[in-house]
Amino acid sequence: MKVLVIGQGGREHALVSKLAESKSVSQVFCAPGNAGTQIDATNVAIDVSDIPRMLAFAKEESIQLAIVGPEVPLVAGMADALREAGVAVFGPSKAAAELEGSKSFAKQMMWKANVPTAKSETFSNFEAAEGFLEEREEQPLVIKADGLAAGKGVLICDTKQEARDAIQSLMRTKEFGDAGETVIIEEKLIGQEVSILAIVSGDTIIPLETSQDHKAAYDGDLGPNTGGMGAYSPAPLVTEELMDEIIEKILVPMVNVMKTEERPFNGVLYAGLMITNQGPKVLEFNVRFGDPEAQPVLMRLKTDLAQLLLAAAEERLGSIEPLEWDERPAICVVMASEGYPGDYEKGKVIRGLNEAAKLEDTKVFHAGTTIRDDEIVTDGGRVLGVTAIGETIGQAKLKAYQAVKCIRWDGAWCRKDISDKAR
Repeated sequence: MKVLVIGQGGREHALVSKLAESKSVSQVFCAPGNAGTQIDATNVAIDVSDIPRMLAFAKEESIQLAIVGPEVPLVAGMADALREAGVAVFGPSKAAAELEGSKSFAKQMMWKANVPTAKSETFSNFEAAEGFLEEREEQPLVIKADGLAAGKGVLICDTKQEARDAIQSLMRTKEFGDAGETVIIEEKLIGQEVSILAIVSGDTIIPLETSQDHKAAYDGDLGPNTGGMGAYSPAPLVTEELMDEIIEKILVPMVNVMKTEERPFNGVLYAGLMITNQGPKVLEFNVRFGDPEAQPVLMRLKTDLAQLLLAAAEERLGSIEPLEWDERPAICVVMASEGYPGDYEKGKVIRGLNEAAKLEDTKVFHAGTTIRDDEIVTDGGRVLGVTAIGETIGQAKLKAYQAVKCIRWDGAWCRKDISDKAR
């Protein structure tokens, strides 16, 4: 069958790479793709939000399975449009994607489903938000932009003044545009974060292997939040007993409440959790594969991804065999442009990719890259996801950073401590 992956980041390159391994797939297209997907698939120059052109292409090429990678086209209704055109689609409807598109809506659904999460208040008025802060005692808070902000609209504030500055930045300065018109002010949860990704279709929920993302820009979880500076899988923190609790208290209730609200979920339900002393609590829900979590998780997947996602798209997920996994851990190290997550320059020539590609059990997933004058150049803040698999977490880390050392461009940088929490 012909498969279309919509998106252009590291997640999409990981999907393309795994789909290309399937014996049931004759051709993989990626729209618009990047320099890496162009190696593993056929790129199509269509913007991720251009629904009419995406529909025309799917019809022209007789696409049998479409996978919508990023949140923006999902929130805009890309999956609905493709389904209406008769294409099997892996990805939630516009109504279900609001779970990521609006953090205040997600909170409402969590309260209805009795899912454990941080106490919070929602504000669409700057003075009301400011007044709420003034009435509270000094305590750590988290200020979130309600809308989509490329994974960066979450500001962790340890003092009242930092919280004031955060709502000023979101609601007045509009650092993240319209995403900050409404803000959520919530208590700061203490613990370790884990990412739980599950394939959902109808009443069937199949959790994938666990992972842990590294959101902060710098070593030791310091600096501003980013879209993710690296991830590893599995996360030893999540025991079998804890996973059972997560399924029972978080995943099942959320899938059920979405169905009750006539927003049935089909796609990846991503629960970003904080494992606190009181148990797992939800930080956020996403409605697609995480990036960079997808890279190490999919690298470990042995089951045919195309057949898994097609079964979900066709609502026959309950009939598939249990997933098979490589027991070895995998690590993804994100290499970023100088200045990220703030302003950065594009167009820097990347060297050493061929050298890194020769390393065993290693794959360099492209995120922000493009081709210019027959050279691969930087085209984003997060540029590459250097991913490796090893017998142990330590060995996987060693392999990943060996590959990182092969690659260079002007201003390249990365965190040096990805996966250290797993030891």
